[in-house]
Amino acid sequence: MDKGSPASEAIAGRPGGNVRWIVCALLFFATTINYIDRQVIGILKPTLQGELGWSEIDYGMIVFWFQAAYAIGLLACGPIIDRIGSKRGYAAAISLWSVAALGHAVMRTPSGFSLARFLLGLGESANFPAAIKSVAEWFPKKERALAAGILNAGANVGAIATPIVVPAVALRFGWQAAFLVTGALGFIWLVCWLIFYRAPAAHPRLSREELAYINADQGGAETGTPIPWRRLLWHRGTWAFVIAKFMTDPVWYLFLFWLPDFFAKRHGLDLKTFGPPLIAVYLLADVGSVGGGWLSSALIKRGYSVNAGRKLALLASAIAVLPIFFASTVSSVTAAVLILGVAAAAHQGWSSNLYTMVSDTFPPSSVASVMGIGGAAGAVGGMIMARWIGDVLETTGSYLPAFLWAGGAYLVALLLVHLLVPNLSRPAPEAAQP
Repeated sequence: MDKGSPASEAIAGRPGGNVRWIVCALLFFATTINYIDRQVIGILKPTLQGELGWSEIDYGMIVFWFQAAYAIGLLACGPIIDRIGSKRGYAAAISLWSVAALGHAVMRTPSGFSLARFLLGLGESANFPAAIKSVAEWFPKKERALAAGILNAGANVGAIATPIVVPAVALRFGWQAAFLVTGALGFIWLVCWLIFYRAPAAHPRLSREELAYINADQGGAETGTPIPWRRLLWHRGTWAFVIAKFMTDPVWYLFLFWLPDFFAKRHGLDLKTFGPPLIAVYLLADVGSVGGGWLSSALIKRGYSVNAGRKLALLASAIAVLPIFFASTVSSVTAAVLILGVAAAAHQGWSSNLYTMVSDTFPPSSVASVMGIGGAAGAVGGMIMARWIGDVLETTGSYLPAFLWAGGAYLVALLLVHLLVPNLSRPAPEAAQP
């Protein structure tokens, strides 16, 4: 059948199946497990500080080493995943981070936990490069933001599940059991992934119609070779993504690693009581993750350009974060939850579109590499934030400076993104040359 024939165009215009959404569900659950393993230490921070005698600076350093490994891993894993593929790359990554998650249970000192967090960061760094690469391979452009939003919502589901599961396990069996139970989840997912996942062209359950639908606007890029780093670093799109991740990823790390402590210090909550507020914050974040992806996809389907749809969604997210600094001044837990929940939702909506921006501007063969570079920049921002917040809390005990910084980061980042990439489009191959 000719590629441009009416029959082939008709096939490409209808989905013809839902195998791609099963893949999306696997990516969603991997991200859920990723964030459960990542957030356990934040939930247990007050307990571990009391039992093991950590200072705020000790905890800041433990987070710092996770971020350092995350940055190193992202720089390394992107090119590796682009070469060996999502299936093997994801399998290796979740195996490493699950072993590291289990290893927390035998640690007792800040240096021991720093080692466990370092290994966890190395493994977890591959999650989003592998996931977004899979989305680029399995979804047409008009569905990518929604798919990215759904898998990104796994972060919020993980953040919701953690304050439910971890306190229940820790209060009954001890904090060590919490690390053991959550660390084992990754191996369950690994079995499902190895059994089901294939590249679209090789998947036995994928219909001819769905494959044509997926490939309709890929332009043949899925079979291309990865762009070398020396050329990627000359793309303005790479630097737009790097700057945006550097400026805004630390806000999400602030939620993950310090929000339980914020509720404990500001509102007197503890392991038994801060679960519901955290769940409420991340439920709102879940809505934002899917809603942000839906918004840009809906705008594009209504005739907006990809550039306008993505950036309008990013702007809406940036504006919604602005009131976050009020969270440290209100006396009501409910008000604080609402403010923080809207900010978390906005961050996830921002992330869904920022991730998709990479697949808009680079071929699938290089998506994981760009994701890795940008993610490493975000982790470096998180490293700086971890040291700074540890010092601020040790000296002032106040979260206000952190929330003030978080409120303005997104608008500044969006301005820089727009200046660097006024129009989202894949550059011609020759444009990549220095």
